[in-house]
Amino acid sequence: MKFPITRLRRMRATAVHRRMVRETSLSADNLIYPLFAVHGTNVKNEISSMPDVFQLSVDNLIREAKEVCSLGIPAVILFGIPEHKDEMGTDAYAEKGIIRQAVKAIKDSVPELLVITDVCMCEYTSHGHCGVVKDGVILNDATLELLAKEAVSHAEAGADIIAPSDMMDGRVSAIRAALDREGFEHIPIMSYSAKYASAFYGPFREAAESTPQFGDRRSYQMDPANAREAMRETALDIEEGADIVMVKPALPYLDIIRQIKDRWDIPVAAYNVSGEYSMIKAAGRLGWIDETRAMMESLTSIKRAGADIILTYFAKDAARILQGE
Repeated sequence: MKFPITRLRRMRATAVHRRMVRETSLSADNLIYPLFAVHGTNVKNEISSMPDVFQLSVDNLIREAKEVCSLGIPAVILFGIPEHKDEMGTDAYAEKGIIRQAVKAIKDSVPELLVITDVCMCEYTSHGHCGVVKDGVILNDATLELLAKEAVSHAEAGADIIAPSDMMDGRVSAIRAALDREGFEHIPIMSYSAKYASAFYGPFREAAESTPQFGDRRSYQMDPANAREAMRETALDIEEGADIVMVKPALPYLDIIRQIKDRWDIPVAAYNVSGEYSMIKAAGRLGWIDETRAMMESLTSIKRAGADIILTYFAKDAARILQGE
C-alpha cells in the first residue's frame, strides 16, 4: 500500500511509539571495557589523545573494576604496559609481569567480573611489532611459541578469556593447543579475526606505548580494501578453535561485521577503537556534535550491523545512560 494509507511516521510520533517498535536494543551486557595496566602505586596517567581514559596501577585498576561491575558491564579487557621492553617481549609472560598482577588483583577483588587479556607482543617489545623480528622481518612461526606462552601465563593468573590480537597465521590453534595441554581447556578464545591495518589505532598506541619503531604493521594486519580476505581469516580462526570472532575497527567495517554475522553461527565482537572514540570526544568538546547522542548512535549501529559484543571506551558512559542515570 502507498501513501496516504501507508504513513510510516505514525509509529515515530512519540518516544513511546518509537520504543515499542525499536528493532535494535543495546544493553550493558553487550559491552566490554578496555583497561591499561601499569606498574606502580596510585598511578593514574590520562591519555592525552583519549580524554577520560587512563593508564592505571593495580590499586586503581581494582577501583575501576568495581565501578565497571557496578554498572552492569560483564567484562574488561586488559592491556599491559611493562617497565622494561626487549626484543622478545618477555614481560608479556613474566612471573611478575603487569598483566599477571592485574588479573590476580581484579579476580581477587571482583570475582564476578570477567577478565579478558589481550595476547600480543607489541606492548612488550622494544621494536613495537606484534612478533619476533629478524633482519627487519616479523617471523610468523617463531612468534607462535611466545604467544602460546603468554596465553598460558595469563590463564595461570586467572584470566577468564584469552584474546589474541597479533594477526599471525596459526595463532589460535597454537594457543588452543597450549591452553589444553596445561589444563585450561575451559578457557575461551576471543580472536581478533578481521583486524585491519587502520589509521584509527593512533590514540591506542599512545595509551599502550606500542608505536612500531620501524615500518608499519601492514605485513600482518589486513588491507582495509579487502572483505573476502576477512571471511577467509575468520573461517580459519573458527576452524582453529576460536569461540568468539572479532572485527577491528568497528565503524569503518560495519559491512564486515554483517557479512560474518550472516555467514557463521558464532558470537561476533567488534572493537569500537580509540580513534573512533577520540573523534567523538573531540568533536563533542568543541561543541560540533552532541557527544552523548553520537556515542549511542555509533554503538547502536555496531549492534545493528550484527555485533553481539562491543569493546568500547564508552562502555561506562553508555551503561550509565542505559541504566537511566
